[in-house]
Formats: sequence, structure tokens, C-alpha cells
Amino acid sequence: MKKRWIIMLFAAIFLLSGCMYPDNERAETTIPYEEQLRAVQSAVEQYRENSGGLLPIKTRDQEVDAFIKYPIDFSKIVPAHLEKIPSNAYETGGIYQYVIMNAEENPTVKLVDLHGPERIRELNLRKGINGHVPIEEMLTADVFMPNFSAMGLREAPTVKSPYSERELPIILSSDGDFYIDYTADLHDAVNAGKADVEPGEDIRHILYDENPVLPAYSLPYTVDEEGQVIFMTEK
Repeated sequence: MKKRWIIMLFAAIFLLSGCMYPDNERAETTIPYEEQLRAVQSAVEQYRENSGGLLPIKTRDQEVDAFIKYPIDFSKIVPAHLEKIPSNAYETGGIYQYVIMNAEENPTVKLVDLHGPERIRELNLRKGINGHVPIEEMLTADVFMPNFSAMGLREAPTVKSPYSERELPIILSSDGDFYIDYTADLHDAVNAGKADVEPGEDIRHILYDENPVLPAYSLPYTVDEEGQVIFMTEK
């Protein structure tokens, strides 16, 4: 009995130590600090200047989403141009992947929140086990709401938006891939008049023009003739 109580005591201490993990240390891995972004941006520019126009990026398949196409290779800029890898970067246990947008014209350092792809990875594992994804609702001819309960989940998985803090749904396209649905955030941005957008234009830029986090792992969106946000897959 005494031995059992000792084991329970140590287990409780272990759990409490996790809960009492310093907020400032935990926050360092999750907050997109502007100072860190500026430091990495400066390092990228220095590397580009010293290398004759090259960028410190990892090689990726050219067919991947533009938001994750150019991940930064920190080994090329640390410590020559940057003292250390940011604490919120994936490479140091953070939840952001540092990437470069507009690589050809104006290389700009941005972030990808890795909570989204982690949710998608989990769903892909379930899809692999089941062999298919049951559909609950057809949103368009090419976009669907999966039946998550039929996939064995008690509730539909969501991803917290970096723009509004709302919980965003995960949807399925006709190609069988899962995506994060930013319709609500885009609707708010369009209605707020944050940018002039035209039908046929991918309007996702209005989310990240003034925000460091990209709407990665999402389908392209546009507006219809009435200014309503729609998927660009809609005919």
C-alpha cells in the first residue's frame, strides 16, 4: 500500500509540473514575435545579398501549395546571419514553420501555424484506416463537409484561426484532401473593406497582407458578382 501511495504521489507531482510549466517559456514557442520575424527577415536579406540572389530555403516539390513551398533552412543563416533559431520555430519545438513568400519578387518571411497540418495528418491516418471519407454535406460540387462521427470522432475537429480566434472547420475537396475552411474569416475581412477584391481573384492575401501567419492548407477563395466569398472551385 505504501509503495502504491508513493507512485501516486510522484505521478501527481509530474502532472503538476507540466501544468506549472512557466507561461513565459510556453508562450515563447507559440507567439509570432515581431522581433523574431524581423531578425529572420534581416538574416534572409543578408544571405541573399552575400550569395548572389540565392535564398536560404529547403528544396520542395514545385507542385506544393505556395504557402509552404519555400521553408527556411536555418542551417544556412545560423549563426552567420542569425544568432539562433527563433524559439517559436518548429526546429526548436515551436509551433511555427518559417517560410518565404514572394520568393522571386520580394522575399518576405511569414509563418505557418502547424496546428492545422497536425489536425489534417490525424484525419489522413483515419482515412487510411477506413479507406474512404464519409460525406455529411455537399458544400459545392467540389467541396464537402466530412461525416466525422462516421469516422469515429465524437466531435468535428477544428483549427483555431490566427486572425479571429474562432474555431475553423475542416473540409474535404473532391481530390480527397482535407483543408482548413477560412470562409468566415474572409467574409469578415471582405465586409470590413480591408481590400478591394475582384471576382476570379484569389482573395486569401487579405488575411496575411498585414498578418505574419499564412492561411496554409486551405483552398483558394474568391468573391462572386455580389461580393460573397466562395470557393474558387465553384463554376
